[in-house]
Amino acid sequence: MPEAPDWLPNAHAVKEWNRLAPILTANKLLTEGGLSALAHLCAMHGKIVQLYAAGEAPTASMAGTLQSMINDFGLTPVAQGKVKPHGGEEDKGNKFARNGKRTGTA
Repeated sequence: MPEAPDWLPNAHAVKEWNRLAPILTANKLLTEGGLSALAHLCAMHGKIVQLYAAGEAPTASMAGTLQSMINDFGLTPVAQGKVKPHGGEEDKGNKFARNGKRTGTA
């Protein structure tokens, strides 16, 4: 599992990294190119948790940005169907893996 970047803003961000990185790695959703995006997701999460802990609310922009990043990694039930693992083979035993398309047809 990749280590959390040193620049994450607080312990909440590091904790989120340590929670998400193994999940995303195990599901082949975290690539070298995605490490920065995950770091920014965790940083935003950390800032939002810090605001809530101080009795404040995040801005709508902050909340929207976090939700967008969460969706990009397929971390919601709806988004899971839209994100595909990297480097994996299609499940040959799953007749639904190609959305009903037969091999060799248009």
